Amino acid sequence: MSVRRLYSEQPEAAFAFNAENLAWAKTTITHYPPGKQASAVIPLLWRAQEQNDNWVSKPVLEYIADMLGMSYIRVLEVATFYTMFQLQPVGKIAHVQVCGTTPCMLRGAEDLKKVCQNRIHHDPHHLSADGNFSWEEVECLGACVNAPMVQIFKDTYEDLTPATLEQLIDDLAAGRKVRVGPQINRHHAAPEGGPTTLIAPGFYAGTRSFTRVEPPPPPSADAPAPAASAPAPAAKPVEAKPVAAPAPVAVAKTAEPVKLAETSPAPRKPAKAEDDGKPELLKKPKGGKGDDLKLIWGVGPKLEKMLNGMGVWHFDQIAAWTAKELAWVDAKLEGFKGRARRDDWVAQCKKLAKGWRPDSDVGEKPKKK
Repeated sequence: MSVRRLYSEQPEAAFAFNAENLAWAKTTITHYPPGKQASAVIPLLWRAQEQNDNWVSKPVLEYIADMLGMSYIRVLEVATFYTMFQLQPVGKIAHVQVCGTTPCMLRGAEDLKKVCQNRIHHDPHHLSADGNFSWEEVECLGACVNAPMVQIFKDTYEDLTPATLEQLIDDLAAGRKVRVGPQINRHHAAPEGGPTTLIAPGFYAGTRSFTRVEPPPPPSADAPAPAASAPAPAAKPVEAKPVAAPAPVAVAKTAEPVKLAETSPAPRKPAKAEDDGKPELLKKPKGGKGDDLKLIWGVGPKLEKMLNGMGVWHFDQIAAWTAKELAWVDAKLEGFKGRARRDDWVAQCKKLAKGWRPDSDVGEKPKKK
């Protein structure tokens, strides 16, 4: 996979959902359990991309991260991993993604790429002269039966030829309505030209039948009553035999209750102290300003605020924690329990306290346990 980075020119204005998308985002977040809101990052990024002229800028990443309480780097990881997210401006009308995987390549994808080179720009990820179109080659888009194909934003256009792709670009540029899906006489992924099996008319002419067993009709008033059968002879009563009275049961004399010796209760062990393992915490940051704890891998604005509220302000504080102190803090992080040990904050902060920063050591990430 090629390296994907944020675009070199970023907008200065902040990003925010419009009223409709904000209401949708809040509803979407409620679909996930408490503490798992980060799972909504993909749908929220996609909706933000659609609002932001179909590309993901740095302000978009920061807005989604703040909304979900995630660190910026984690949202960036998602956006750079999935090629459905565009990290630089694309065509205002269409960004054409040409599938170049084997089935499409064998059926003419190279010719579709030439159309894009001639009509849009010779190189991928470049805007056309009018800024309305852009293109790139991508991996399998999942419609191999209908190869070759392209995807434009969220719609696919299949069974293309160079001529039909040219016409598609012309129609989009002119604002004419276009047909989504196969561009030939095919229904979805059905055989080209129509079905080839189960086509006998008898299958669809209502000739199929089954035998229905009707219930017997109710008796009518004029029907003769059925002949009464002779009553069965009464059974001879059995003579009851007298039952002997039970012998009296001897009741044993109840033993005197045993009086237990009065003893004092055993002393309880003292409960584990609340502050057992508590690290050194500060009422306010040293020098009046704390460190940017969001530089810690896995810490976002929400978690940083929680740590500051506990009295954690500096990298060297965390770097000095023992395993017992780390466990104490981990247990206090409501909604983020286990995060401190999982991401090994102590090891990270030992580096951060010495001046290391993620952007100064490309490719090196804190190792997870």
